[in-house]
This record gives sequence, C-alpha cells and structure tokens, in this order.
Amino acid sequence: MKLFLCEKPSQARDIAKVLGASQKGDGCLRGHGTVVTWGFGHLLEQAPPDAYDPAFKRWALDTLPILPTSWKLEVKKSGRKQFGTIRKLLREASEVVVATDADREGETIAREILEYCGYRGPVSRLWLSALDDASIRKALADIRPGDSTYPLYLAGLGRSRADWLVGMNLTRAYTVMAKQQGHDGVLSVGRVQTPTLRLVVDRDREIADFIPKPFWEVEALFQAKGGTFNAKWKPRVESLLDDAGRCINEAAARELVQRASDGEGRVSYLGTARKKEAPPLVMDLATLQQEASRRYGYGAQQVLDVAQSLYETHKATTYPRTDCRYLPLSQLEEAEGVVTALLKSDPELSPLRDRLDLTRKSRVWNDSRITAHHGIIPTTSPCDLSRMGEPERNLYDLIRRHYLAQFLSPHEYDQTDVVVKLAGEDFVATGRQVRVEGWRVLFPKAAKESEESDAGGTEGESAGQALPALSQGEACPVRSLEVVTKQTTPPRPFSEGTLIAAMKHAARFVTDERLKARLKETAGIGTEATRAGIIETLLKRGFLRKQKRALVSTPTARQLIDALPATVTDPGMTALWEQALDEIATGHLGLDEFMARQTALIDKLVKHAAGVTMSLPQQQPAQKCPDCGAPMRKRKGRNGPFLGCSRYPECMGIVNLGKQRGKAKGAGSQGRRSKGSVANG
Repeated sequence: MKLFLCEKPSQARDIAKVLGASQKGDGCLRGHGTVVTWGFGHLLEQAPPDAYDPAFKRWALDTLPILPTSWKLEVKKSGRKQFGTIRKLLREASEVVVATDADREGETIAREILEYCGYRGPVSRLWLSALDDASIRKALADIRPGDSTYPLYLAGLGRSRADWLVGMNLTRAYTVMAKQQGHDGVLSVGRVQTPTLRLVVDRDREIADFIPKPFWEVEALFQAKGGTFNAKWKPRVESLLDDAGRCINEAAARELVQRASDGEGRVSYLGTARKKEAPPLVMDLATLQQEASRRYGYGAQQVLDVAQSLYETHKATTYPRTDCRYLPLSQLEEAEGVVTALLKSDPELSPLRDRLDLTRKSRVWNDSRITAHHGIIPTTSPCDLSRMGEPERNLYDLIRRHYLAQFLSPHEYDQTDVVVKLAGEDFVATGRQVRVEGWRVLFPKAAKESEESDAGGTEGESAGQALPALSQGEACPVRSLEVVTKQTTPPRPFSEGTLIAAMKHAARFVTDERLKARLKETAGIGTEATRAGIIETLLKRGFLRKQKRALVSTPTARQLIDALPATVTDPGMTALWEQALDEIATGHLGLDEFMARQTALIDKLVKHAAGVTMSLPQQQPAQKCPDCGAPMRKRKGRNGPFLGCSRYPECMGIVNLGKQRGKAKGAGSQGRRSKGSVANG
C-alpha cells in the first residue's frame, strides 16, 4: 500500500481527489491501493525540560544550561488520535510519499513522524507549487526521490532545537534574574523574536532621540516663452550643505533671494532622455505583506492567512510561503492557460487581452533566481470571485496584476532636466512626459506613498512637473523667488509591512563590518512562513503594541533588550544562524556541527545572564509569605486565583485571595505553569 502523508486535511482531500482515493476511512482516504492521510501541522513537539529531568520543573539558575544530548519529542494532546491513525497506517505501508508543504517546515512535519514511528521503508517526495488539479497531476508525474529533500528535514531539526535551546535557557535565566530584582512575570527570549524586537526598540529610540534641524530651500518661479515652471536652488559651496546636500546657511539663502529677485535666469543646460521602467516582479510573501500593509493596513499574519486561503480553499494562486519573486522559463508555456482562467474568472479583464503579449520575456523569467518555490501567481484554474471576502479579492487582485504586468510593454517616458543660471547660481527642474503607458495601465494610482521603504513600492515615483517648451540659452525672467524653511524629520515607526521588510533584509541594519562581510546582502531573520507569527508573538507577550498602523516597543521590551548581550539581540547574528540553516538544507553543513556551535554559545550566554543587573519597570511590593517571609506571586488554580510562595516547592505557603490562608492546596499550579512557560521562536 502506498501512503501519501499530507500536512493538513484540505491538502489531503485535494490530492486524494486526483488520485481517485474517494473512500473515507478513519483519518484517511482510500482508493486503488493508495491511502492519503494527514496531520494538523506539527503533530509532534519538542519535549519540555522536565521530560529530561524532573529537577528542571523548577526555574533556577543552578539548573541551567539545559543541554539535551538525545532529543525527545512528544505527541501533542490535540493530535493523539490522528497520530495513532498515522502510526497504524505506517505499519501497513510499503511506500510513503511525503506530500506536506514543499518547504523546510513541511519536510520536518512529515519526517519527524516517520522517525518517531520508526518507519524504514522507501520514501519519495511530492513537490507541489499549487493545489489545483492540473498542478497536482503535474507534480504526481514528477515525484522526487526522498533523499533529495531530506536535508530540509535536518535544517528543520536544527531550527527547532536551536529555538528550544535559546527559548528554554535564556527565558528561564532572565526571568529568574528579573524576579530576584523585583520584577514579576516571564521575560520571553527567542532566537528570532528578540532580534526582531531589537529592530523596533532601536527605531523607537532613534525617533525619541531625534533632534530636528532646520534647512532652507530657495524656490523660483521662472517665466519662459512657453509658460512658467518651478525650479530649486542647488548650492555648490560645500560649506553651505549638510551630508544630504541641504542648505544649512539661512543667511546665504536670504542673501540670494535679495540679490536675484528681480533678475533674469538663462537656460544653461537642457537635456531630454527616453527612460524605460520594467514591470515589477511577481509577488513573494514578504512583498505581498508589505504592499497589503501599505495599501489596506492589513497585518502580516492576516495577509499570510488570506494568501493561504487563496492557495488552499480557492485554488486561485500558487504556494504563498515563498521568498522568490521570479518564475522559471518553463512556466511561460502556461501563460495562455493562466490568462484564460483569469478572463473566465473576471470578464472585466477582457479589454486587456488584446494588449497582452504572452511571448514577452520580462526579467521575471529567470531560472537562476528560482529558490525552493517560484513567485506567487494565479493558477490555470478559474475561481469564483463572489466566494471571496474583500481581503481575499484585494490580495488576489495584487497577485494577478503583478503577473499580467509581465506581458505588457515597459512604461516609457521622456525625462527633461533643466539647469537655469541665475545670479551665478544653479536652479534645477525636472519634467516628465509619458510616451508609452505600458504595464502602468494596471497600476493607475502611480503616486508612491512616502512611507519609508524597506517595503519597496512597486509603482515608482510620482511624475515630475509638466515643463513648457524650452530652448538652450533661453532667457527666463524671475516671477517669484522665496526662501522656504524646512526641518529634518525622524524616521517613521515600523508598520507590520516595513518590519517584515526589515526582517527579510536584516543585513542592512548590521554595523559591524566583520559581521556584514559574512552576511549575504539578502540575509534575513526568520522565514517567509514564520515572520508574521513572530510579530504576533511579540504583540501577545506585551513587548510590542499597536498605535494605529505603527508598532512601538513597551518599556519592558526596551529594558530587556538593554539587559541581553548583542549576540542574542543583533539581527546580524540571527541572520548568520539562518544562513547556517540554509547550508544544512543544501548539504554544505552538518547538523551535528551546527548544534555543537549552539550548545557552546548557550553555555556562554547563561553564564553571562547570571551577572546581569536589570532596571525593569517596578512592580507593586510583593506580599510576604506568611510561612517563610519570601515574596508571593499571584497564581491561578482550579478554584480561582491565589498567592503562592515564590520559593515553591521548598515552601508550600499560599494565600487564597479573599479567603483564609491555607497550605499546599493549589500550590502545585506553579510547577505546571513553569512547565508551560516556553519561549519558542
């Protein structure tokens, strides 16, 4: 019996339909000697510390570091029944086809089950880029050898174990140190979440410490034969300028206005050049999150959820968790089918059909830039737009426009640059005249938002002014000349979209030259699949809060970042870890070597934590334990909240809130809470 192991029920139903496995079984679908079964994401999770030693139930520095030598997994309570079904099916299987999501986590979800259950039979890999019938059939005809993707599993293990080591050890270390200094509550530290938090903290401090500085511009309105136009003074004396080329000498600006207000300028340079703009590349997940945040204010997790729905439920788009914005050349053969499906789904696109050249090879068709997946594009299956909610329609529209843009001509315009000489000074103006609308017909709102753009807007700069006809040497009397006082402005706070971009391109925020030299330009923290979840985690744990569309750090977050060593908070260090995981995935680095590095690092970081002094926000003075005098902590028990001794289990004293003091009853909840206080990511 051939067993297909999928990541989730919806994925299994789609594959089973194509395989003809329509007979419902217990946690599976059967037919023609084939069985399709599924998980619910990860059915297994890393075991808690007390699974290695009961002494680890207690949070204390003397139990750290916790460094497993033989790693343990546990079946999640919510998935025990389905896991039992899979285990039973594996005993009967003659071959297993891994059919989980085609990425590192998908590989890990399946392989950890096979390892846990001791399956030793043949394994192959179904590598899917979309869940429509045509894409599934195409993938089934090209099933890969199992060993071709096995290194992805090793990388997944490395990620999971490194996250566990950082989360379990450093969360405990800094939480214990903080409690000793009067702070109550868990201080969660994570391999990815903490450097992400550092990005926001640094940005908030840059904004708070920003001191506006004045600068001055001189704006002129000139009269030419063909009409008026505006130009700005471009000083050439370096002593008048700051590093950004702005005039910081008010007296010089006002002196020029006084001297030249009644003067006559003359065109000293006039040049026109034809410019071409290639269409934007198709979407990857990060760009989709950035654009949806900028245009609609959608959160990163919301965009991921909607993109997943377009992929799984509507079969309207390809695999969403991709970091690639390019397409393989072979995909060009499917362009006719994709466009036909788009027109069938939305007849309003029909007027566009005659303008599309489906043989056009834009820069998006580049085999050398393809990673595990290509960019997000529409599928060859028509979809029902009426069944989509507004966010789904909005994201689908962004995805299809970026795809269709590849088959339209470049946007072309004439750019005219003018220099007017006035009183010995240069005044410059730029004009733009559109010649070929090209792909911009799909993006009519061409004005680019001024939001800081790690996000990289796809629609370019807004057009310059419409210049009148001018000629070289033409005299242009001054109509008006004025000094405009301006101030430098601080950087904008991060939105979810710009934070996603910053996470993806963490190398830009690295100042250490040695570290920067080791990082790829594209080095990031987290993956397409995890970044949205990291932001959600920081919000839930009270390290970040939202102010309209902005993300800002809390006082506790800022103090925690100050207390932690740069090794933990530096985005560049975490980007190096991600590069190492990529090397494991490509077979260039061994898992054992990677874990040896992590173990040595954690040992050093725990020793560092033991000497840290933190000035965290002060808590209310803790009530003293009636038995031993130690501070008490608020806990939750089966009968409601109570105060338990912070020295539990050495001291069993409790105070039932609003009731008479008792002993031991309910105090054990502290131990359960400690076991569950895990800081992953």
